[in-house]
Amino acid sequence: MDAPSPLSGLRIVELANVVAGPSVGKHLSDFGAEVIKIERPGDGDSTRTMGEFVGNSSAWWLMLGRNKRSVTLDLKHPKGREVLLKLVETADALVESFRPGVLERLDITPDTLREVNPGLVVVRLSAFGQTGPYSHRPGFGTLAEAFSGLTEISGYPGSPPLLAPFALADEVAGLFATWSLLAALYHRDVHGGPGQTIDISLFEAVFNILGPLPTLYRANGVLQARNGSRLTFSSPRNVYRTRDDHYFAVSGRRRRLPRQSCVS
Repeated sequence: MDAPSPLSGLRIVELANVVAGPSVGKHLSDFGAEVIKIERPGDGDSTRTMGEFVGNSSAWWLMLGRNKRSVTLDLKHPKGREVLLKLVETADALVESFRPGVLERLDITPDTLREVNPGLVVVRLSAFGQTGPYSHRPGFGTLAEAFSGLTEISGYPGSPPLLAPFALADEVAGLFATWSLLAALYHRDVHGGPGQTIDISLFEAVFNILGPLPTLYRANGVLQARNGSRLTFSSPRNVYRTRDDHYFAVSGRRRRLPRQSCVS
C-alpha cells in the first residue's frame, strides 16, 4: 500500500513478557506502529519456548512477536538501564508487565522515565493492579479468571467450574490496555495533555466483561448458576447436535418490555 499505515510514526517500547503485555505491541504493530521489544539475556521472552512449535518457532512467539524489533538488555546492569532510557527518549509509550515493585527496585519508575520524556505514556499490566490489597501477589491469567468470578459461572449444573482453554484474561487485558494507550495518546496529541500512567489489572479486565452480573448480584443478590451454554434471558440458546452428527449454534430472544406502572 502506498498510503501510510494508521499508526505509522508511533514508537512503542515493549518491556513485557508472556502474553498480556506483548499482545498490546502485537495489536499496535499490526496497524503500523514501530515496536521495540526488550528481551532478557539468555532465553528471551517466555513465549519463544511455550506451547506447540511450527517449524523451529513456538506458535505463541510467531503470533506475539510479529512485526517487532527485538533488543536484548540486562536491566540490572547500569549500561542496560542507560540504553533503555535512550530508547525511551524518542518513544511515545512504554508497555511493561513486571510484578508490581520490580521497576521501582530497578529505578525505572514511570516518573523516572518521564524525566527523559515528559510526554511518555506508560502502560502497566499485572494480575491485580499496582495498588490495593492484592497488588503484591503474583499471578497469571488463570488466577485472574477464577478471581473475577468468570470461572465460577462457567460449566454445567452439578459439574465443577471450568477455565477457558486459552489465554482469555491476557487477551482481554491486552485489548483494554491497547485502547487505553491510544486514548492517552489522543489526549496528549490533540488536547495537549501530559504523559500518563495506565494501570491494567488482568482481574479487573475480566470482571469488566461479565456484563450486568455484578450489578445484579449487588442490587438483587442474584448469583448466576452454571448453565452450560444456556442464557437465562435467551431461548433457544445452545449448541445442538444434528441427526448427521454435526452441531449448530443458535440464539434467539424476545424483547422484554419494562414493567409499566398504572396510574389511576
